[in-house]
Amino acid sequence: MKPGETGLKRVYDAACYSILGLKAAWKYEEAFRMELGILVLLTPVTFFLPVSKLEQLALVASLVLVLIVELLNSAVEAVVDRVGDEYHELSGRAKDIGSAAVFVSMLLAGLVWAVILFF
Repeated sequence: MKPGETGLKRVYDAACYSILGLKAAWKYEEAFRMELGILVLLTPVTFFLPVSKLEQLALVASLVLVLIVELLNSAVEAVVDRVGDEYHELSGRAKDIGSAAVFVSMLLAGLVWAVILFF
C-alpha cells in the first residue's frame, strides 16, 4: 500500500484533488463545459415535467453520467498527450475508445429522456 494520510485527512485531501480535477476540466475541456451547461439547464426543467420522482432522478442521473464519462475520457486524453504527441496506434485507439464511451453515454441519456417523455 502506498504511504499517505489516513482517516479524515485522507478524505479531505481526496476532496481537494477532486476539486482540482473539476477546475482543470472546466478550464481545459470545452466538451465538459458544454455538458455541464446542458445539465444545469435541463435539471430545473425536470421539476416542471409530469414525471415521477424516480423518473426525474433517471433524467438527471443520465446527464450526470455523461459528465462522469467525459471526465474519464478527458483523463485518458491527458495521459495519452503527456506520453507524447507523435502518432501511435494504441494512443489513437485509447482516445477513440474514450470518445466512444462519451458517445454511448450521450445515446443512453437521449434514450432515457425519450422513453420517459414520449413513451
